[in-house]
Amino acid sequence: MPGMNSGLSPSDPTLVAAFRSALLHQGAIALLMLAFLWLLWATARTWRPAAPAAMSRAVTAEPRGRWLLRTGFGVLWIFDGILQAQPRMAGGLATQVIGPIAASSPGWVQHLVNWGGTVWSYHPVQAAAASVWIQVGIGAWLIVAARGPWSRLAGAASVAWGLVVWVFGESFGGIFAPGLSWLTGAPGGVLFYVAAGALIALPEDAWRRPRSGRLLLAGLGVFCAGMAVLQAWPGRGFWQGTVHDRAGHGQAGTLSGMVREMAATPQPRFLSSLLWRFASFATRYAFAVNLVVVIALAALAAAFLAGRPRLVRYAMWSGIVFCLADWVLVQDLGFLGGLGTDPNSMIPLILLFSAGYLALVPEVTGVGEAAGGDMGDAGDAERQGPPRPGMLSRLGNTVAAARARSVAAVGALAVILLGAAPMAAAAANRTADPILALAIAGNSGRLDLPAPGFSLTDQDGRTVSLASLHGKAVLMTFLDPVCTTDCPIIAQEFKQAGRMLGAQAGQVELVAVVANPTYRSTAFTRAFDRQEGLTTVPNWLYLTGSLSQLGEVWRHYGVAVQNLPAGAMSAHNDVAVIIDPAGRIRQEMDADPGPGTSGTQSSFSVLLSQYARQALRQS
Repeated sequence: MPGMNSGLSPSDPTLVAAFRSALLHQGAIALLMLAFLWLLWATARTWRPAAPAAMSRAVTAEPRGRWLLRTGFGVLWIFDGILQAQPRMAGGLATQVIGPIAASSPGWVQHLVNWGGTVWSYHPVQAAAASVWIQVGIGAWLIVAARGPWSRLAGAASVAWGLVVWVFGESFGGIFAPGLSWLTGAPGGVLFYVAAGALIALPEDAWRRPRSGRLLLAGLGVFCAGMAVLQAWPGRGFWQGTVHDRAGHGQAGTLSGMVREMAATPQPRFLSSLLWRFASFATRYAFAVNLVVVIALAALAAAFLAGRPRLVRYAMWSGIVFCLADWVLVQDLGFLGGLGTDPNSMIPLILLFSAGYLALVPEVTGVGEAAGGDMGDAGDAERQGPPRPGMLSRLGNTVAAARARSVAAVGALAVILLGAAPMAAAAANRTADPILALAIAGNSGRLDLPAPGFSLTDQDGRTVSLASLHGKAVLMTFLDPVCTTDCPIIAQEFKQAGRMLGAQAGQVELVAVVANPTYRSTAFTRAFDRQEGLTTVPNWLYLTGSLSQLGEVWRHYGVAVQNLPAGAMSAHNDVAVIIDPAGRIRQEMDADPGPGTSGTQSSFSVLLSQYARQALRQS
């Protein structure tokens, strides 16, 4: 999955600091937006004189099943958003979570997921911060919007974002990969978020009929039956504690292997110890453990499909205990280790079948809040008198008549947009964030020094001096023409930086100086240009000269070149120097390409082009 790997450590201090800074800045913006929205609403209401209190009308309470889904999944979305704010998330999610999940899926799934993972690895800070605010916003929206269109829209938003996460973050929940099991979270925990969102988006009246509960439970019953068959299917390793290959070598069975893998995750010692003990138990009694799982799933399926309230009640409480046991002993709570993104599938599943039971059982129709408290914007409109003539526009009337919950829902939507806008911009931007290059090279302090002059020969045999380049910005580096490691990567970064400059490319010269005492003739520089596709770059100069000429340039620009035996590449430090049109050094940066991934190459190119533009402005 090449595009998904930035090559940087998830704990890289530059990435972590940039991610923290982005969250703080966007958090401040979110608070300002919410404060402005609240102030606008409060101000609009003061312009409307209070009318005599209207007679309060009772309304029916929100159906219990819907309330449970709305608040339960609202809390889960907020919790998931908080998990997304973990320091290692920006640099580690794509490579250590998304990539490994997709690696065992078919090629077309990998190709699709790799596109989404590339967006993350190219823009780790923007993508990670956006995920935080989108999920916190959806959760808050679900909680504050209890009734009406705003509540249904919140459910639809949960469906939309849940599908994005299910496809790109969970590789379709691993349903196309081997080893699929209900025990470990199949078919993807976030798919339950999608189902809950769709149920919340239904008209509220649909929840007042027991038929809705029966349909939800029947769907869960079919799901449990399918998972029971899959769990019981022979040849998948769940019935054996130890599986032997053709050579007779034994390895842990599927279930015990999964538990051992989870036990190795960084977590409290007591929990790790519990998982190791259960893994040993599952290895020794694998057949019995799997038989219990199959029977439990089949029993839940039968009870849910029967749809009898009393039977479903017993199944619900038994299912809660069973799911919690699996959540602890197999899924290891789902969110530990510093890169956990959600509590996996058991808690969402518990919420779903509990909501199904509540919808199935008739409830005593209670009296809810007064009409003005939860009937919609019309309630406040009744309590308020007509606006003062000429003082409020139609928009002002609408704002003033809005309920507090509606205003809070608009605020939650604003938080979602705060994350969605940079996420969309990152997806549309094919170049990587320069933060990747800065994480590798470090920050380059701004300089203002006269650039040492030189007079060398370009790849076509013409004499080129620094003075002859006066009036243009110069991006200069040092390359070995027979290098097969860093130098070709740096050359491509310079080439791509030239493309990024667009119309300004004519004001910038891309200059490389030979960094090899042995292979320094123009024959070698021309061969390097042909190899790297630089012959068609009009502002590319690959300069060489006598050993004394090159040695003087190396010394003046702080490049140490070690003369290795003939037939070998030279050893030298990688450096890039940015010279403004007046001949003064403005930036000097470490040009070591690091891991040399597509993301880091693009990032270095962006950084070089930015430095070139700065040099043009500073001249």
